[in-house]
Amino acid sequence: MQRITSMFHNAPFRLYLGILLLVLCVILGFILPWFAPDNPLTWYTAPRNQESSLVYPLGTTSLGQDIFWLLTWALRNSLILGLAVAFFSTLIGVFLGLAAGYAGGILDRFLSFCMDALLCVPSLPILILLAALFGGQLSLPVIGVALVIFNWPYPARQVRAVALSMREREFINVAWFSGESGVRILVRHIFPYIAGWSAANFINTVLVGVTTESALAVIGLSSATQATLGTMIYWAIEYQALLAERYVWIGSPVVAVLLLFIGLFLVSSGLTMQSAARRLGL
Repeated sequence: MQRITSMFHNAPFRLYLGILLLVLCVILGFILPWFAPDNPLTWYTAPRNQESSLVYPLGTTSLGQDIFWLLTWALRNSLILGLAVAFFSTLIGVFLGLAAGYAGGILDRFLSFCMDALLCVPSLPILILLAALFGGQLSLPVIGVALVIFNWPYPARQVRAVALSMREREFINVAWFSGESGVRILVRHIFPYIAGWSAANFINTVLVGVTTESALAVIGLSSATQATLGTMIYWAIEYQALLAERYVWIGSPVVAVLLLFIGLFLVSSGLTMQSAARRLGL
C-alpha cells in the first residue's frame, strides 16, 4: 500500500516535468518561428555546411538552410498536425461514445459496428495507398483527415463503456426523473468522470499524429515541400547527412521528437495517476 501511495505522490513531479518540456517545445515551435530572419525552407539563404556558431546555433545544411530556424518551423507544423488530429479525434470519439453508451439500441449497435470496423483496419497501409493515389506524396491536411477517421474509435469505445455502466446508476436515474435532458445528463453527470481520461487520450493521440506523419515523411510519402520533423529527417537522409558527418542536421529533429514524446508521455501518465489518486482518495 505504501508503494502504491508513493507512486501516486510522484504524479505531480511527472506532470510538472512533462509540462516544462512541452512549454519548451511550444516556445520553439510557436513563438520563435515568428522571428526567423528568412524563410528557412528556401535553399541557399545561408552559407552551406557551416558549423555551430553564434550566427548559426545549429549550423547550416548542405542546401544552405539554417538548421535552427528550419527546426522551429518543422516542430511547429508537426505540433499543429498532432494537435489538430488529437482535438478532432477526441471530440468526435467522446461525443459518439457518450451517445452510443447512453442511448443504446440501434444507435449503439451502429456506432459499435463502425468502431470495430475501423479498429480492424491498420491506418499506415491505408495512408501508403492514399499516397500512391495522390502521386506519391500526401499533404498534411489529407494525412490529418485520414488520421482522425482512424483514431476516433479508440476514445469512443472507452467512453461508451463508461457511459453504459453509469447510465444504470441511481443518480443518473434521479437526474432523468427530475426532468433533466439527455444532453445535460451527459455533460453534467457523466462527462466529469471521463474528463481526465479524455485529456490523457488527447495527449496520446498527439503522439500518434506526429509519429505517423514522421514515418510517412521518412519513407518519402509525405509532402517534402512542407517542413515537419519527418521531412527534415527525410532531406537529411536524401543528402547523405550521416556520410558528410552533418550529425546536427539529422540529429536535431530526432532529439526534438524524443523530447516531445517524453513530455507528452509524462503529462499523460501524470494526469492518469492524479485522476486515479483522486478516485481512490489518496
